[in-house]
Amino acid sequence: MDIEYKSISELNNYIKFLIDNDSSLRKVYIKGEISNFKSHTRGHLYFTLKDEESRISAVMWESVARNLTFNPEDGMNVLVKGRISAYPSSGSYQIYVE
Repeated sequence: MDIEYKSISELNNYIKFLIDNDSSLRKVYIKGEISNFKSHTRGHLYFTLKDEESRISAVMWESVARNLTFNPEDGMNVLVKGRISAYPSSGSYQIYVE
């Protein structure tokens, strides 16, 4: 039996491919509490969405963030729509909030 070892980059890129091509992850609606909120100088927003048992990293690009009618902050309960994708360089997945 021949074993083919893959690089970490190959594995993470394959996982990204699987996630990006799963139609049920292209548009998700979730509710959660904002924590670890950070606003980047370029206008992008980075935060964690959490509930009592789990958490997911979240990103909102500046082009979306500029249309917000409120200032997000830690502790806020929010409803978001977005798509799930993977970030291969860190081997993590996140929601890109729309």
